[in-house]
Amino acid sequence: MDYLTLNNKVKIPQLGFGTWKLKPLGEAKKATKYALEVGYRHIDTAHIYLNEHSVGKAIAESGIARKDIFITTKLWNWDQKHAHRAFDESLKKLGVEYIDLYLMHYPVTETRLQAWKDMEEIYKSGRAKAIGVSNFAIRHLEQLLKNSQVVPAINQVELHPFLYQKELMGYCKSKDIAVEAYSPLVHGERMDNPVISEIANKHKKTNAQVLLRWNLQHGNIVIPKSKTPGRIKENFEVFDFELAKEEMLKLNGLNEGLIVFWDTEKTP
Repeated sequence: MDYLTLNNKVKIPQLGFGTWKLKPLGEAKKATKYALEVGYRHIDTAHIYLNEHSVGKAIAESGIARKDIFITTKLWNWDQKHAHRAFDESLKKLGVEYIDLYLMHYPVTETRLQAWKDMEEIYKSGRAKAIGVSNFAIRHLEQLLKNSQVVPAINQVELHPFLYQKELMGYCKSKDIAVEAYSPLVHGERMDNPVISEIANKHKKTNAQVLLRWNLQHGNIVIPKSKTPGRIKENFEVFDFELAKEEMLKLNGLNEGLIVFWDTEKTP
């Protein structure tokens, strides 16, 4: 496992396990527990996923020390006026005393600045080891930086070769904000692309592994999600090969601005 160091010196596993759409109780708990057995040490959940309790149970039953597991959860849109309360609820559901990374899930126009101030207070209390944002475009980050004391540690956004957000990545790097990629496997779309297949065959890897490796080599944190044991394991086996420079350029060239989740450019 490779680790990155965030702007506040907190270390984060570069590869994480996403839990979006994993059903509460059985499915989320089982998948998270297996991911930890495989070797994942970074688990990403959110209040709106409704599975924090199941994720927390899996972590508690894993036998792995709390300090060795990096937990991310998120502040949902309608909770931005009550960030302290929402954070306390997430702590209770997860069954932990602190969160490693607390993210604002979306840049809601009317509430994001006050919510960030509340998140800064949570961070300063030590109950969140790092705070960051998700789905923020450059203009959202610029506004936030002008009205904040703490620079976000992370901006979690949709990122894959078909949505190669080069300008946003460059901006975040200039501000020492790490980029974390969600939907790195494009929700299964474009997976049979011949460019990806050719590279995968050359390395004797799957197309999914090539997509994950692309994000890792761009220096991004990446959080693939699956409920299938075989794919959970496969997604973890991406540290034993490296894409050549020309392969990275070919993958960069697949960009078509394909958004499979949220178009945050439409949010003022």
